[in-house]
Amino acid sequence: MKDIHEVLRRKQARYALLAKQIEMLQQAAEKLREVAPLLAEIDDDDSAVLVDVDEQPATKAASASVGGAVAPAKPARAVAPRWP
Repeated sequence: MKDIHEVLRRKQARYALLAKQIEMLQQAAEKLREVAPLLAEIDDDDSAVLVDVDEQPATKAASASVGGAVAPAKPARAVAPRWP
């Protein structure tokens, strides 16, 4: 049979470690709550830029078709997704 004091000591050490991790996670959550509105503003700005970029090829294609000859389309460049 294991020594009860050794088991108790290990359980207390584990509990202390978990308590420290919980405290650190709570602090990180507070910081994220402060930063979240700023990140939302940045995402809104990025989506506006993406809309502008998406509209440009359509206007170029329309102006090219009016001129007569249509240049071959360039393949779209792969864009890595951004992490939230």
